[in-house]
Amino acid sequence: MLKIDVFPHILPRPFYDRLLQVAPAGGLMVKRVQNIPVMIDIDRRFEIMDRHEGYAQVLTLAAPPLENVAGPDLSPELARLANDEMAKLVDRHPDRFPGFVASLPMNNPDASMREIDRAINELGATGVQVFTNVNGVPLDKPEYLQLFDHMAAIDLPVWMHPARTADFPDYPGEHRSKYDLWWAFGWPYETAVAMARLLFSGLFDRQPNLKIVTHHLGGMVPHFEGRVGGGLDQLGKRTDDPDDMSARGRLKQRPIDYFRMFYGDTALFGPAHAVTCGLEFFGADHVLFGTDMPFDPEGGPGFVRDTIKAVDSIDVSDADRQLIYEGNAKRMLRLKIPQ
Repeated sequence: MLKIDVFPHILPRPFYDRLLQVAPAGGLMVKRVQNIPVMIDIDRRFEIMDRHEGYAQVLTLAAPPLENVAGPDLSPELARLANDEMAKLVDRHPDRFPGFVASLPMNNPDASMREIDRAINELGATGVQVFTNVNGVPLDKPEYLQLFDHMAAIDLPVWMHPARTADFPDYPGEHRSKYDLWWAFGWPYETAVAMARLLFSGLFDRQPNLKIVTHHLGGMVPHFEGRVGGGLDQLGKRTDDPDDMSARGRLKQRPIDYFRMFYGDTALFGPAHAVTCGLEFFGADHVLFGTDMPFDPEGGPGFVRDTIKAVDSIDVSDADRQLIYEGNAKRMLRLKIPQ
């Protein structure tokens, strides 16, 4: 059984060098990735991967989002460089990296649409990655919804990664979020809200076969099934906002039915009970193996080891475990898997 990790992160060296040239000094995630050699060093990455038989990675670019570090004139260049370099890694090491996910310059929607076609048609990307907001702008704006429509037509997934920084204060009277709470609780919230905004936009009524892979197994959503179920069925009864009151009636199904149309990865940092919760919510055919490597405290090996342990320990059939590890990825992605 292969173990196809669909949400590990990397910064190819040429892209990383360019990122350091253009990123604002002291940028949060730039500081974070500078302290993780495996993000850049391929040989160190291979050493960790070799500890697990049949383990392969579908490469995704690590945060920060390109639109956070460059304006719309420069972000397309960064996207092209990142995608070119990830494509080279896939071509050189198809047994290690059977695919990559293209990054997009989301603060330049026209360039993003062009990069989708270039990355998929010319480089062989197996989907695209977006973040849960574009410099604070929600994804349900028309300029971003066109991207989802296009990916539905191509029939390849969108990877959705949370984006929130300490600049989002937890209380109105403060200027920042303290104690990494913007990350620990803010990222799962970001994911859940982005999912909700997309479904309430009518996206899935228009594109019922669209595939969106949410990082960290749907964030808050599986753990709050009752609130997104019966709770959101009562939308419009808690406020006087006319849009709230009419939103439920615009949908063809219950909100919870659309939440279940999303996909999620197993990147929950190890606890098996959390994976079980997400699996019970989404179903085995909507959960893919993902680790968030190499952001663990050990700088690479921890999340791979602990996530494999979690997936191996959950109470599911061998057939469902195979779906999670490799079956769903093979079905959904156009992977270059050597025979």
